[in-house]
Amino acid sequence: MKAADNRFDRAETAFRRAGGIMKYSDAVRLRIHPETLAGLLAEGRIERLARGVYRLTDLPPPRMPDLAVVAARVPGGVICLISALSFHGLTTQIPGAVHLAVLRGSRIPRLDHPPIRVFRFSASAFGIGVVQHAIDGVNVRIFDAEKTLVDCFKFRNAIGLDVALEALKLYRERKKPRVKKLLEYARTCRMERVMTPYLDAVL
Repeated sequence: MKAADNRFDRAETAFRRAGGIMKYSDAVRLRIHPETLAGLLAEGRIERLARGVYRLTDLPPPRMPDLAVVAARVPGGVICLISALSFHGLTTQIPGAVHLAVLRGSRIPRLDHPPIRVFRFSASAFGIGVVQHAIDGVNVRIFDAEKTLVDCFKFRNAIGLDVALEALKLYRERKKPRVKKLLEYARTCRMERVMTPYLDAVL
């Protein structure tokens, strides 16, 4: 029994060093045996957030568990569109799924929870405006507010022009507008002609 306790304690220490959340593959890489994970689950020391993602139960309640889980499962993705708007406080919409940007040609692992909606980006659009945030012990990549606004206009047929226009108005009210940055992103994403009339009217 003592040997098992030692294994559990070592595994728990590894979890804490990783920020409290760990993927199954990372646990295996750190030589945490599946039986040890099962024991930690049985003792209530960790909980299963989603398939292949575990979290220490004594951590503070997660602020944004869906974003943390998706980032842990798809570390190469970037939170985008309505999910990014929600993070930045620029929408009244409640996302029914986590909106995730990936590079064209990327393979996405299947997630049983939370639901995700994948948007494929070109290399030029995918590589700009990405900011890393520490959320619930996980490094989560999210497009900044300006890049998110540009993407909302680019994907307006998918999410609705009304969502993009509301976000632009809230951006004016709640942020210090960085028009130069907006235009830089718009040019890179070939959206300058589309967005300029709206920027002139709102900002």
